Amino acid sequence: MSKKHIVEWIERNQTSFDDLADQIWAQPELAYEERFATESQIGVLQHAGFRITGEVGGMPTAFIAEYGSGTPVIGIIGEYDALPGLSQRVSASPEPIVHNGAGHGCGHNLLGTAGVEAAIAIADRLLTEGLPGTVRYYGCPAEEVLSGKTFMAREGVFDDLDAALTWHPGSSNLAVSAGTSALTSVEFHFHGRTAHAGAAPHLGRSALDAVELMNVGANYLREHVPDGSRIHYTITNGGIVPNIVPDQASVWYFLRGANREHVDGLLERLLNIARGAALMTETTVTWEIKAGAYDFKPNETLNDLLVQQWDEAGPLAFTEEERTWANTLTDSLDPAALRQAQQQLERLGLGEEGPLPTGFARWKPVGVTLGGSTDLGDVSWITPVGTVTTTCAPVGVQVHTWQATASFGSSIGRKGMQYAAKLIALAAYDLFTNEETLSRAKEEFRQATHQRAYVPAIPSHVQPPISRSDRVEVSR
Repeated sequence: MSKKHIVEWIERNQTSFDDLADQIWAQPELAYEERFATESQIGVLQHAGFRITGEVGGMPTAFIAEYGSGTPVIGIIGEYDALPGLSQRVSASPEPIVHNGAGHGCGHNLLGTAGVEAAIAIADRLLTEGLPGTVRYYGCPAEEVLSGKTFMAREGVFDDLDAALTWHPGSSNLAVSAGTSALTSVEFHFHGRTAHAGAAPHLGRSALDAVELMNVGANYLREHVPDGSRIHYTITNGGIVPNIVPDQASVWYFLRGANREHVDGLLERLLNIARGAALMTETTVTWEIKAGAYDFKPNETLNDLLVQQWDEAGPLAFTEEERTWANTLTDSLDPAALRQAQQQLERLGLGEEGPLPTGFARWKPVGVTLGGSTDLGDVSWITPVGTVTTTCAPVGVQVHTWQATASFGSSIGRKGMQYAAKLIALAAYDLFTNEETLSRAKEEFRQATHQRAYVPAIPSHVQPPISRSDRVEVSR
């Protein structure tokens, strides 16, 4: 009966959380700038009786909301940052609200809101049933630049968790037992000497030449790296005008690999390439680590637990109008990419429901590391983490696209969000009331990490890239 009450509570309060998700979607904020989202979520959680700890990890838009006392301590992970250049109306054709403006193309307006909703639903059960234990909602900024949780983890705020649950908007209801890539984000700054490029080029030492030589060296490095490596870069400063030899130039790299050691090895080799480029051009080079995320360790026990809630959560249903809109939106996708996504769902047994599947699937690939990265990986090396996706967008829609922004601001996105809130709240309730499940999750975690202690990959001297004036007010 208690699980029935959780579902009823979420359905009874659905409208207010739909409104919260819509408000955050309509006011997208980039990494470390999520003031509106943070203040909005804190206000809702404080009203529900949660204790708030602000400015976690030195970030004004990071916070922890806590309810209850004692053990177990179950965390629910939320995010709320948007992406640049993905402003878009809820439309099946490209219609930016603000030209080159930000947009929630990864659905974090939904991700964080469902976490808040699930946390409050669980708090209601802890109070009503007098259950021991603590539920924590973690408001995590800057996932899109892969560093918000790394600063929080470095501060130790996840260390006493017994387990954590989260989710991500997707185009199917799916639990994937595959890791993600570890990552290092590093920007190199070359320093040379200016000169007149036409009259006296021999007097100059071009920082841009150094950047370009470094990139050539990095591209030759690609032949000699382990399978699954990713090396990508963008020139962030290439000089000012052609007739001045540039004395300042910068390039920003993402390095990805199967695990932390793999990426650390790539970084050492890339540093040597940067030093060599500086030597060849008689320039100097410095670098700054901007992010250092671990590979994600899935927890089969917690993933299974989330999937097992599908029956208790009730059906996920879409209207004919929503399905028609979804079909229209998929007309804008690349046909080959759409077909590939459809074939993947067919292999998982979800291919017969059209663009908005409502069934649930498990994907357990062997030895597969996904190419993307997330700072959730750091949390998964500290405590067991369970995660799922739910149907918030039509099949074939990729995150970080305008089609995703449109979907995540629509009723389709909100329905998937409500479904996720139910799954997380119901699974969390099991963790509070079933010691055996929690013990299995912890034992699996110990075996997966080989009981290796977590050591932050982001150096201790690196601070979040924020302005000290960005303080978020928290009511006391």
